[in-house]
Amino acid sequence: TYAPLQQLPDAKATLEVHNSPLSELATIGFEYGYATAAPDTLVLWEAQYGDFVNGAQVMLDQFIAAGLSKWGVTSRLTLLLPHGYEGGGPEHSSGRVERFLQAAAEGNMRIANCTTPAQYFHLLRRQAKWALQRPLVVMTPKSLLRRKEAGSSLADLAGGAFQTVLDDRGVGERRASARALVLCSGKVYYDLLVEAVKRGDERPPIGRVEQLYPFPDHELKELLSRYPSLTEVVWTQEEPRNMGPWTFMEQRLSPILPPGVYLRYVGRPERAAPSEGYSSAHTAEQARIVAEALSAGSSPVKARV
Repeated sequence: TYAPLQQLPDAKATLEVHNSPLSELATIGFEYGYATAAPDTLVLWEAQYGDFVNGAQVMLDQFIAAGLSKWGVTSRLTLLLPHGYEGGGPEHSSGRVERFLQAAAEGNMRIANCTTPAQYFHLLRRQAKWALQRPLVVMTPKSLLRRKEAGSSLADLAGGAFQTVLDDRGVGERRASARALVLCSGKVYYDLLVEAVKRGDERPPIGRVEQLYPFPDHELKELLSRYPSLTEVVWTQEEPRNMGPWTFMEQRLSPILPPGVYLRYVGRPERAAPSEGYSSAHTAEQARIVAEALSAGSSPVKARV
């Protein structure tokens, strides 16, 4: 077997790639045990689709989420869960980020939804090198593997570090007069970006929350301080209102907003299933979410939603 990464100059770590059976309960149980027994090894498990992690819920609840609190046991185990609304239907859209966020407390895990290869690389590098071991859950949209806009330069990959929050580089001097700020996480950013480019200077700035937990309150406060004229912040997500990061973010964003700045939700209404089953319905709903989010700041805000 030839492993290119092991041919790098001064490469010291081994690299093993295995294709596991489709039994999430058994596989994550094995990987959790391996990661706790070999703390210097970065163990990564990727689901075929993030939705399928449902089958390992016992492992997530009993061990990954609660192991540190119950037994003082933790690990670097990293779960890569394809997540993003791409028209694949309710069985192929959601890594159920809301369930991980609900179980996140006392610094028991890390949860991220990266939007660039550089961010993803630096996140994994941090996970491998950080002395403070914790499980990491990464939402990994499949469509970003081939999306031209979701690229990074070699300089971004070779230098820098993981950023928990990313500001909008495209607003320039308009930052000081912006009345609304759109915040989102993950793949929906690129859906917003395509339409935002068409609108030019008429669109609101778009910030990205790359790390959901631990909640980056300091970084978000610093981001908000760059927009002194804000009247509203819009949290935009693809997931239904009762899913995704909204309920987690709403409780934490509201207290750090400056006086007079209101928080509003844009996304799918509450649903029993994660997404639509028809591509035409999916496309229409995505377009509505994007249009509503990018209309932020165009009319006075009357109440907190």
